[in-house]
Amino acid sequence: MKLFIRGLTLAAGLSGVAEAGVIPFDNGWKEQGFSLFSSNDYTLEGGSMGVVSDGSVSMIFRAVPEADWSLLGAEWQWSVTQSVVATDLTTKGVDDRNLALYFVFVDPTRAKALSGSSARRVFNEESTRTLVYVWGGDYPQGQVLASPFQPGKLMIVAARPATTGSFSETVDLAADFSRAFGQPPGALIAVGVSADSDDTDAYIDARISGLRLR
Repeated sequence: MKLFIRGLTLAAGLSGVAEAGVIPFDNGWKEQGFSLFSSNDYTLEGGSMGVVSDGSVSMIFRAVPEADWSLLGAEWQWSVTQSVVATDLTTKGVDDRNLALYFVFVDPTRAKALSGSSARRVFNEESTRTLVYVWGGDYPQGQVLASPFQPGKLMIVAARPATTGSFSETVDLAADFSRAFGQPPGALIAVGVSADSDDTDAYIDARISGLRLR
């Protein structure tokens, strides 16, 4: 796993979150691999994160501070200079995507017990429900798709089709969660970012910045 931290003056972990709602790209993030032999390169630079995926796949994951568990909107900027082809995001084994941004909700009664836990433990929690905004595939913007992973617990929102470019996003997590799961969200305890190029053996060069909950 390759995770680089450049020019950071923020303290480790959640103590680096100095402003309400701001999610810094610091060493509070931890990589979660999906394969022993596959890992993306993440460059954490405080306000932004570079992502390179070279025929590989993994996720980088961090806790949301308790003061922000009730926030139900988000904004960020992201860019892709080298893209995978459009794939079928609903089928395992062919679902490469440039970037995916995960917003992880749990039953509020379980939030304290799970806060700061590993990605694997949080995703295995029965009450976990996750919205994933994906830059990939070729779907109408905003279409909700059933993920082939953790059916019923993880739902995709098509954000951008597989191409290069640079965009700013503002999303209503509560509204999208209701469309995806048919119920209001719980406590937002974690966020994650992944890139996936292993199925097509492609190369992704991307960046995400300005991630903020609101």
